[in-house]
Amino acid sequence: MPNSSIKNWAVDDRPREKLLLKGYHALSNAELLAILINNGTKDKSAVDVAKALLISVSNDLQKLGKLSVKEILKLKVKGIGEAKAITIAAALELGQRRDVAEKKLDIVIRSRDIAEYLKAQLQYKKHEVFAVVYLNRANKIKHSEIVSEGGMAGTVADPRIIVRKALENDATSIILCHNHPSGSLKPSRTDEELTRRINEAAAYFDIKVLDHIIVSEYGYYSFADEGLL
Repeated sequence: MPNSSIKNWAVDDRPREKLLLKGYHALSNAELLAILINNGTKDKSAVDVAKALLISVSNDLQKLGKLSVKEILKLKVKGIGEAKAITIAAALELGQRRDVAEKKLDIVIRSRDIAEYLKAQLQYKKHEVFAVVYLNRANKIKHSEIVSEGGMAGTVADPRIIVRKALENDATSIILCHNHPSGSLKPSRTDEELTRRINEAAAYFDIKVLDHIIVSEYGYYSFADEGLL
């Protein structure tokens, strides 16, 4: 059987040449992955291997983007060894970092803007994390960080730590955020109670909680927009 390396394909079937001629928008997800994979197996082309990989994650690129190298290998897709799994994982991570960089902002004007930025940062986390954005009087972001990490079911954020960090950064307002790995955007009673406790603790120091945003791969939920703050 002829070598299945991309360089031996007909010009019209080569993803690299197609990208150069028509642009990356003209390529399917499988063709883009095939460029990373470079060559297939004795029986399958690189595109076929890419299609098999996509099928193993239900054709969900976001799901693929959450996988580590070891998890990609556990899918046992013929033609995907450690080197190719590393290449794929690195490329997807770069895409996620680009998304974060594009949505980065210095001043918060609308909840939607900060929600999109936080969503880009946290939506691919496989466990729940709690992040806080610290702002000055002009709503300029002075600092942001993950203050707590938990498991698949939840995380616990300490109001004292959040308020202390706000004082350390001379913040006059804060935005709370956590992700839901399950994909659900509905706040739990625990989410509502934690928001209330942090709001009360911050108020003692004249620090305003502007919003609490829940993010997942499916979007975001704003406590402020829903009238819960």
